Amino acid sequence: MAALVGAPFGLRGWVKLRSLSGETAHILSLKTVLLRRGDTTAEYALEGVLASPLAVKFAGVGSPEAARVLRGAELLVPRENAAPLGPAEFYIEDLLGLEVFARFPPEKDNSGLQEEPIGSVANVVEGGGGFLVEILLPSGKKKLVPFRDEFFGPVDPAAGRMELLVRWVLE
Repeated sequence: MAALVGAPFGLRGWVKLRSLSGETAHILSLKTVLLRRGDTTAEYALEGVLASPLAVKFAGVGSPEAARVLRGAELLVPRENAAPLGPAEFYIEDLLGLEVFARFPPEKDNSGLQEEPIGSVANVVEGGGGFLVEILLPSGKKKLVPFRDEFFGPVDPAAGRMELLVRWVLE
């Protein structure tokens, strides 16, 4: 997901966009996009793109009333058209399905940390204070954990794993 469709802009069907990454250069060169609302996804050609404010004109949308219907839709782009990643960055989509594990000291000796599988990432949702990672536990229950440095350690999408630093957040 690259952006969210915002309010109508002008009288000819333009809409403002809110880039989710803060980057906009990758959006300016798009010719077509997918818009998702709930379970419905539709492809739209772009007739125009403005840099400031970030706004687009979808083909077939010619009035503020028609544009208003699209407000809140998620603007999806193929990975090759997504905002470029910096070092140690990843797309939220890359977290889905990762194994979540915790490290803990052994009970009988001090031979190093042991790993305990906790579950897997079922979803990532946006909450009022940031993103929440939904962890599917082996019991079938799901728990939401704030995606913050104090709760999660290394995230390694290439290895398919991420570390939960504190287990008490699952209680």
